[in-house]
Formats: sequence, C-alpha cells, structure tokens
Amino acid sequence: MRTEENCPQHGGAADPPDRPGRRRVLQAGLALGAAAAVTLAPVAFAAATEGEQTRVITGHLPTGAPDFVYLPVEVPPGVREIAVSYSYDRPAVPPGTPGNSCDIGVFDERGTGLGGPGFRGWSGGFRTSFAVSRGEATPGYLPGPVQPGTWHVVLGPYQVAPQGMDYRVEVTLRFGDAGGEFTPSYPAERARGRGRAWYRGDCHLHTVHSDGRRLPAEVAAGARAAGLDFIVSTDHNTPSSHGVWGPLAGPDLLIVTGEEVTTRNGHWLALGIGPGEWLDWRYRSRDDAYPRFARQVHRAGGLVVPAHPYCPYVACQWKFGYEEADAVEVWNGPWTYDDESAVDSWDSRLAEAVRHGRPWLPAMGNSDAHSAPQVIGLPHNVVLADDLTRADVLAGLRAGRSWIAESAGIGLAFTATGQGRRAGIGEQLTVPGGAPVDVRLEVSGVPGGTVRFITDEGQLHQESLPASGGGTATWRTTASLAGYVRAEVRHPRADGSPGQGNTMGADLPWGPMAALTNPILLKIAG
Repeated sequence: MRTEENCPQHGGAADPPDRPGRRRVLQAGLALGAAAAVTLAPVAFAAATEGEQTRVITGHLPTGAPDFVYLPVEVPPGVREIAVSYSYDRPAVPPGTPGNSCDIGVFDERGTGLGGPGFRGWSGGFRTSFAVSRGEATPGYLPGPVQPGTWHVVLGPYQVAPQGMDYRVEVTLRFGDAGGEFTPSYPAERARGRGRAWYRGDCHLHTVHSDGRRLPAEVAAGARAAGLDFIVSTDHNTPSSHGVWGPLAGPDLLIVTGEEVTTRNGHWLALGIGPGEWLDWRYRSRDDAYPRFARQVHRAGGLVVPAHPYCPYVACQWKFGYEEADAVEVWNGPWTYDDESAVDSWDSRLAEAVRHGRPWLPAMGNSDAHSAPQVIGLPHNVVLADDLTRADVLAGLRAGRSWIAESAGIGLAFTATGQGRRAGIGEQLTVPGGAPVDVRLEVSGVPGGTVRFITDEGQLHQESLPASGGGTATWRTTASLAGYVRAEVRHPRADGSPGQGNTMGADLPWGPMAALTNPILLKIAG
C-alpha cells in the first residue's frame, strides 16, 4: 500500500510526501478484515483567509480491502467550501470476475460514528467530484457551514479486482466569506384527496441526488403523467433531495420523504421518515446494526421495506431477514425472473404466517426508476387510505390494503363474501368453516390476460380474460379449504395465446404480471 501528498496549487506549504507511520496505520486497519473500516493518517492544510489549497492523496487497496476507507482532512478556520474529486484504475479482469468499483462520500467535524450527526453526503460511484458549502452542495450532499475540525472523505471500495485498486483523491479547500444559508423546502404531508379511496403511488424512485439522471422536477412530472397520486423519494443513502421537493408537490401529488439504504447485504426502503432524516448503511447482517435503524424508521412512523430481495447484482440480495420489515418489495420494475422468485418466497411466508396465526407481511411493487427509458409507475401500489396524507397512505400500506398495478391503465376490484359479510384486500372474513365464500375479481386493462386465484394450498382457480381486457372472475371456496386467497392477473404469452406464455420463457403457462393483490384472509368462526 502506498500514499502520497502533492504540493498545494495555491498557497501554503506542501506536507511531507509520506508522513511517519502512515503505512503502519494503513496496514493495521487492513488487518482487521474485509468488513472493517480503515482510517488513514490525516491530511493537513495551512490556515488562510482567501484563495484555495489542494492536496492529492494516492494509494493502493488490495483485494479484500475494508468496506470503508476514511481519509481525515484537517480543516482550518475560514473555509467556505470543501471540494473533492477522485479516480481509480480499472484493470482488465477475466470474464465473471468483478472489476474495480469505488464509492465516495464525506463526514464533517462531528465525526463518522454509525448513525451519528456528522454525515454530509454520499454519491456512491455516480459522481467523480463534489463540493459542500454553507449555501449549496452537489446533489447527494448537504449544504451547511464548513466548520473547522477533522472531516473525513470516505472511500467505499465496492468491488476490488484481483490486481487491487489504485486510487487518487484530490481535496481542495476554498477560503473566504461563507455566504448565505440554504433554506430547505420540504413537501407538505397532505394533498387534496378524495376521502377514503384507492390512491396510486410509486414508493421507490431516484433522482440526480443519488444515481438517477432525472431532476426532482422531472420525477414529479413523470409521476403526474403516470396518473399517480403520491410518490416516495428514495435516493440512495442520503436525504439531500428532501429539501427541494416542497415546490414540486401540490394538491394533486403527495410527496413523501424516504431513503433507499444500500448495505453490503441488501437494500431496504425507509418510507416516510422525517424530512432531512438520514439512515446509515455502513453495516452488514453480521454486525447486528440493522434493527437499530429499523427502529429509527418506526419511531418516525415510517415503513421498513426490503427492496428487490432477489436482485442478482452484488450486494443487492437480502440477507437481514424479515422480522423488522413492514412490507416487502416483490415486484421491481419490468417483470423478471427475480420478481417471480420474490413473489413465490413471499407467498410461502404468507402461508406459514396464516397457518400459525402470526402477522403477515404485505407485498409492494415499485418502479425503482432512475432514468429514461425506465418508466415511473411501472409498477406502482394502489392503496386504500382514509385520505391522501402521509400517515394515511403509510397506514394503508402497513395493513396490506393494497394491490400492485403495472400501470394506471389497469383497474381491479377484489372481494370475498359469505354469510352476509364482505371483505376486501388486506381484510379478514370470519365465517363458519363450511360456509360458502364467494370470491370475485373485476379486472380492466389486460386484454387476453389470465386470472389466477391462489391460496395457502396453491393455485385453485384460473380463467382467461376476453380480448377487451375487461372481465369478472368468480370462484367459490370455504374457510376450511383456504386460509387466504389472493389474485394475480397475468399478461398472455409472448406468442399471443391467451394466458399461456411469458417473455421470460415459453415453459411458463402464463405471461408476465399485470396486477397482483395482497390477500383476503379467511378465518373459521369460533
């Protein structure tokens, strides 16, 4: 491992190219193991009243490097802006071998403690540079005073090639008047609703404040164009977009603040956290830190939702279990095989929970849209809420009073009736065990589709929709035969035969998902 510091560009004296003990600090940190963090020796700057100073730090990380490498920067008084750029090499690797990938962020003088107040921004691997000052900051970073003390630039070597990773970090401090203060404009917690009604919303969206390419204004416009009533802002690992959503919300669009927490053992959505609230992601499942941050979300009245649990990419597959979760994202973007796996696993957990009389975990679906051509609202949640407010929408999702739609062009109504009683999605119908229960699904917008009724015994009814795309499917059962019933509406096969195919393979007897409901529970009276 090597490090070096070059001469400043403007003013000040160059620090020694390799401070005594620097290599020992690095080696000691690396010896802690792959999950550990390592802190380098500090980089110092001379005090000044104007101009700027730059230091350049280079180094090498071997395969098996810690998850996070902290570069301390001693910030003197009088700094109005800290600017950082970085790069790393990308040597050729054999097919199937991960190449180099490195994230970056920064913590201020308040420290790097897990969940602490020092967080000032994260851009992952999406940007090669950022700047922070009192009045403004690069998207993904938080504006605010640049106070004197020890700041930390954080490298996150996400993947390291067999050859290791050579990195270069350039830190520039600019001196002078700090300028005006940034004033956030958070979105309102209420929009103009229709009272108790079904509301459509996408709860997993990204902007330029993380790795998306859409501006917040473009996301809001896309949500309106998709016929959505609400969205949740879930940029990766940062709340920096929260303070710009205010003017973009309105009577017709509720915007809820959130975060996608991207750990090395899976991603999860923190939905409905307080404006400006931040959730830490610097832990693995073996660290036992996840429950602490799940509790933080729950204290704010928000939801914890594991995201795309079967995503095949590195660090995306869910490893934390579901005890702290309020729902699970079983459908993420256009329908694929990992969504099939997520729905199958969710259904197995649902059957087990109902069988043992335990609380069950609702299903959600979201677009996870980052940029064009990814479609905002494909899919989205249709939730029964008392009104179009943050609290009411979250309550409906938490209770499972929701279904998932591929687009606003799909309509659905799902009920079960028996003994003069009626229950809808996410509700419970209590009847004598042998009493007839009539299940009814009304669908529109899925030409030639397939309706499936699925219980804890598996699929027990299937029928095709007409070419018009609208129709009603009915089925009779009893509470002694089915502990719950849920509905799926599938597109036809790719070859066009009704209800018989899939763009993912001709071996499946139906096509990709068009709509998916949470269950109606059937309970035996007495």
